[in-house]
Amino acid sequence: MNAVEARSLTRRFGAFVAVDGADLVVRPGEIVGVLGANGAGKTTLMRMVLGLLAPTSGIVRLFGHPPSREVRRRIGYVPQGLGLYRDLTAAENLAFAAAAFRVAPEAVPAGTGAGVLGTLPLGQQRRVAFSAALQHHPELLVLDEPTSGVAPLARARLWDRVREQAAAGVAVLVTTHYMDEARQADRLVLMAAGRVVGEGQETDLVGSARAVVVRTPDWSGAFGALEAAGMAASLAGRDVRLPGADPAEVRRVLAAAGVPAEVASAPATLEEAMVLASRG
Repeated sequence: MNAVEARSLTRRFGAFVAVDGADLVVRPGEIVGVLGANGAGKTTLMRMVLGLLAPTSGIVRLFGHPPSREVRRRIGYVPQGLGLYRDLTAAENLAFAAAAFRVAPEAVPAGTGAGVLGTLPLGQQRRVAFSAALQHHPELLVLDEPTSGVAPLARARLWDRVREQAAAGVAVLVTTHYMDEARQADRLVLMAAGRVVGEGQETDLVGSARAVVVRTPDWSGAFGALEAAGMAASLAGRDVRLPGADPAEVRRVLAAAGVPAEVASAPATLEEAMVLASRG
């Protein structure tokens, strides 16, 4: 049985459509990563899946049942804001969460300070949030930007815990804007403007998307000329990349600016595929 099954989920706020007909499936032992720019609808989708926000239309099933208080006892949730009390200590937060699920609290993660949570570094706060979400042994783990603002080493440690849970059969649904984290998911769901616009592995999402690559000693001049022409450019080392651009138009702009350059077409990266999906 699927841990999560959502069909044609839509949520409107007045005339604004935050999520538009989204489908989503998460199976036991599977890590599904939801990607998209800010405002793509990721958090709204998560909240509907959890039953914290009623859909305007569509259905959600968690373990075959509509979201309810009883079903949510089988879920561990780490929201963007962590869901902790900043004026309690780590131990008090864990004890409070454990009491809500009628389980024994976990030990405070090693290396976590003894002060109130709000005085601890963000990485330590997130470790406490993970412990609070896992101590009742959930069957579904829902993580909304779980490592945002955390140093790379701390992020890697938190992802070790995510993979451990999936290996034990826990279904994991996670949003992230870090591409290295997205690549650790078993399956990716790409959202843009409230819609699911792609699903599968990285190669599936990139598909046939292309980017123009500009190589020149005057990379700063090339970047400035292309930006001035209204082209969305980014730097990759000293290469200038333009997803979805026309190579002939790029050459024209650079020639007019007097910037000598080698212009070539290359497969887009996952990040660039996300940019192109957002434009579409």
